Amino acid sequence: MSGAGGATTARLLIRTSGGVPVDTPRVPAREAAKHELSKPMYHEDDPNLLQRGIDRLWGWIGDLLSTASGVAPGGSLGLVVLVLVVIGLVAALWWRLGTPHRTVRSSDALFDNRPRSAAEHRTAAEAHAAAHRWNAAVQERMRAIVRALEERALLDPRPGRTADEAAAEAGHPLPAHATRLHAAARAFDDVTYGGRAADPQVYLDLRALDLDLETAKPLLTSVVQGAVE
Repeated sequence: MSGAGGATTARLLIRTSGGVPVDTPRVPAREAAKHELSKPMYHEDDPNLLQRGIDRLWGWIGDLLSTASGVAPGGSLGLVVLVLVVIGLVAALWWRLGTPHRTVRSSDALFDNRPRSAAEHRTAAEAHAAAHRWNAAVQERMRAIVRALEERALLDPRPGRTADEAAAEAGHPLPAHATRLHAAARAFDDVTYGGRAADPQVYLDLRALDLDLETAKPLLTSVVQGAVE
């Protein structure tokens, strides 16, 4: 057999004898290729899950910036200028307002669970001041002031008392020092709860107040009135 007729006859003989067809169907071929490519040997250099996540994140950020630059006046340059302006405004507000002052709760006690005398608090305050640890020095000096008033019976010893409460109560028997007591309480709250940094002058003001209170004469009628209230 020869020519076109011979070739046709040969293909028929192959199919009828159970041989493999000459043409492989498209769907089984695709499935076979997918199965082959799913083998680990083909994916040894693929990025891991974290790398893929980072790549997607950067892609998303890039798309976002591209969209924003298309909307912003002046394109990419306008977007950069806008970002710099926003950063400048935030920095100016932070510099002007400082660290947000946390509202002092009634549970913010002046003293911890280790009772110490006024002299011990003064010694600790001076040690902190000598080491230029002004925040700790201010805290210990304020505690010395309040403890000294308790030791003189101008304040009733009361666990859980805050600096503001101590200043308000001490202002009754010592009205001439009420303003300075409130300023000392604010300084204590600022460094303890407000995240602000004290400086040497703040500590010296509290130290001077402590020394003045040692010789201050209380108004006994105010003490009685405070006890009645």
